[in-house]
Amino acid sequence: MPDACLLPELIRESAQRSAEAPALTHGSAHTTYAALHGACDAFASGLLALGIGRGERVAIYLEKRLETVVSSFGAPAAGAVFVPLNPMLKPEQVGYILRDCQVRVLVTSADRLATLLEELGRCPDLRHVVLTDSGAPVTAAVPVTRWSDLLQAPPAPGHRVIDTDMAAILYTSGSTGRPKGVVLSHRNMVAGAKSVASYLGNHGGDTLLAALPLSFDAGFSQLTTGFHSGARVVLLNYLLPRDVLKALDREKVTGLTAVPPLYMQLCTQEWPASINDNLRYFANTGGRMPRETLDALRRRVPAAKPFLMYGLTEAFRSTYLPPEEVDRRPDSIGKAIPNAEILVLREDGTECAP
Repeated sequence: MPDACLLPELIRESAQRSAEAPALTHGSAHTTYAALHGACDAFASGLLALGIGRGERVAIYLEKRLETVVSSFGAPAAGAVFVPLNPMLKPEQVGYILRDCQVRVLVTSADRLATLLEELGRCPDLRHVVLTDSGAPVTAAVPVTRWSDLLQAPPAPGHRVIDTDMAAILYTSGSTGRPKGVVLSHRNMVAGAKSVASYLGNHGGDTLLAALPLSFDAGFSQLTTGFHSGARVVLLNYLLPRDVLKALDREKVTGLTAVPPLYMQLCTQEWPASINDNLRYFANTGGRMPRETLDALRRRVPAAKPFLMYGLTEAFRSTYLPPEEVDRRPDSIGKAIPNAEILVLREDGTECAP
């Protein structure tokens, strides 16, 4: 069986291996790999029917739900580029991104669209809005297509794509100015998924909790590593830390990746004992894990291996500290992830000695 080279092929390959295996859980709804693959292909055909060109941008302004995932993998299946927008962004922030990367199609819900109407009038490149629900009709500055109608388009082959083509543009938080779009190729995202899944030991029996925003690279990588491995990914939109713990318990999650602020909050909660029966690892990214937080987590789930990871949106994950080194060097950023090279350089760019 050919190995995945393009982002949508992560789903296709798992669907061919195990069509009826669960790929996604959202609330009480479960989606198999076969159904997810079919929905992504249908979405791609729908975009082509709208006239989307190779490399054109498709923005997704939604919370975590099935349509978010289908849009994210269906857009590159058509030869387009997906742009995930943090669902917490305000209308003016959304408008800035739509203009900055010349978005052609916006996928959103009726209630979110209602907040964007003024901004959309200032987005000259936008050609279509796709609504994921059947809410009240909305009059927008551009044509509106219902999700159900889009997926009824006749099957059509996507544009020719190679692995160095753009797959996604992920926007940074903009903490030091305007958000900046980080361009990621199919090769970036697929190679990253394979690398991380290899050292985490992900497999088809895993259940991964997608607690982080899908607009954040570590959040989206729960999908890519999960789909590469044939695992089940649970989508969680949470309000409180205890919602995360309830999901870990209810869904028998085996892999959790989060950021230090969330882990600090989780450490203030009572953990159901059964979490430790299932959780195989917990991974940290997005900043240094405080020693006291790490120690508290290890006390709560002693059976789970800690993986401390570091990286940049531009480079996906870069390093990880193997669990067996945590006691010996807990403040180390670890070693390069598989198929990556990490150098320590002087200010003039020359390489430091070991």
